[in-house]
Amino acid sequence: MIKLVLIRHGQSFWNLENRFTGWTDVGLSQKGVEEAREAGDLILKNEIKVDIAFTSVLIRATQTLDLICSTLKQKFPIYKSWKLNERHYGALQGLNKADAEKQFGKEQVHLWRRSAQTTPPLLSQDDERNPKYDELYKKVSEPLPLGESLNDTILRVNDYFQNFMKKHIKSGQTALVVAHGNSLRGLIKILEDVSDEQIEKVELATGKPICYTLDDNFSVVEKSFLK
Repeated sequence: MIKLVLIRHGQSFWNLENRFTGWTDVGLSQKGVEEAREAGDLILKNEIKVDIAFTSVLIRATQTLDLICSTLKQKFPIYKSWKLNERHYGALQGLNKADAEKQFGKEQVHLWRRSAQTTPPLLSQDDERNPKYDELYKKVSEPLPLGESLNDTILRVNDYFQNFMKKHIKSGQTALVVAHGNSLRGLIKILEDVSDEQIEKVELATGKPICYTLDDNFSVVEKSFLK
């Protein structure tokens, strides 16, 4: 059997300000720091020993993982990948969501946020927010997005899960994944084989661990929320 613990990063400053964050590298709020420590406490309380961890390259996820590690006082390998990044919200990044609704209409913003197929307005190639200008992605040889639908995000998460994570998680191990609302939706969709309509309705609170027990073929045996 394999255990897979999924945690959405703690609250970020832009979560607090109700902004579209996407790939913008924003740190944790004080509440987010507390949520990360509480997540570590829940892992300890449930007597879970972590063997390996995966996270994105964005600071709100890596900071959450660092805080969990300091609580656990356990040593394990950590792998970081842009493929676990949040969904790229394109030109919406930085906009307050309420202001976006006033500008574009509630229905359109709802589609951008929740529809599996709908892509937000893309960044232009020369936009300073284009990830090709970011040092975090200088060594990435694959094309980087200028905006993504949820399904685009799920495709890259699935590629990472199938071709990297599965090869590094061994039978009997517990793997910790600290990532983002939409990249974790991607993993949940893959693990539970749910429809586009179902995954659009999945809400993930910040800092709340979800624990899957999987068989050695990565099929779900049990799902629980750590308390």
